[in-house]
Amino acid sequence: MFGNRLRKNAKHLSKWGKRRGISCYRLYERDIQEYPYIVDFYEGRVHLQSLSGEIPDGIVPEISRALELPLESIHCKQRGGQKEGQYLGTGKEGDDFVVSEGGNQFIVNLDAYLDTGLFLDHRNMRKMIGERAFGKRFLNLFAYTGSFSVYAAKGGAISTTTVDLSNTYLDWAKRNFVLNGMDLNKNILIRSDVKKFLEEWKGEYDLIVLDPPTFSNSKKMEGNFDVQRDHVSMIEACMRLLAPGGALYFSNNLRSFRLDEEALSGYEFSEISAQTVPEDFRNRKIHRSWVFTSR
Repeated sequence: MFGNRLRKNAKHLSKWGKRRGISCYRLYERDIQEYPYIVDFYEGRVHLQSLSGEIPDGIVPEISRALELPLESIHCKQRGGQKEGQYLGTGKEGDDFVVSEGGNQFIVNLDAYLDTGLFLDHRNMRKMIGERAFGKRFLNLFAYTGSFSVYAAKGGAISTTTVDLSNTYLDWAKRNFVLNGMDLNKNILIRSDVKKFLEEWKGEYDLIVLDPPTFSNSKKMEGNFDVQRDHVSMIEACMRLLAPGGALYFSNNLRSFRLDEEALSGYEFSEISAQTVPEDFRNRKIHRSWVFTSR
């Protein structure tokens, strides 16, 4: 059943991707209850995640046969209850390689961290940012490897400011800028706790992306961060940096998240999750997203 479903999905999605210029996509996500896996395709390589413990011996060969790929192109991970997933290492080094998306190139590693360097569920939002960035001053918060910033720079942003607490991911973002031939003088990288950055920074921006983790208690930051508890104060801080006529794009991946609409009633906003979750994601609740505009 698992192999047949993979073949069926791959046949459909490979054609779908070619029509749209998409070469990295979600191929399978718990489609069959007995096979609780996520299978993502990255230009001829597979990122396999188990959601329920160890991966049985026969699963990787089955994927290899179904997709007609060599065994060594299938990279396996087990996901647990970690709350800082994208910042946790796996103990493996892995190999960096380059994938293309929307006319941009990105460095990906399917082994070294629980996440790969490019969140596929934000593909549509990256495109939105690229289309709206021309002539704008862009701020990217909790920037991870800087993919939103690359799209903004490619889309004609006057400047980008990329903020993250991890030196590893800021260096990754820098390599993505260099890979795309972008001027680092116009694309600023700042290592900072985002909450502290928002309290102290005095800049003004026309376009902001706020994509925080669900939870973080990094030793590098003061206190901890909880998206449900802290989203109102963080959105308010972003709106203070937003220029007249500007837009803040806010998203997060907490399944139980509830936007505090009453506390934020002083702003104009609308939910855009239906537009930002890509077609290849069966889980339409992979993230939720809103756009806030200044009056």
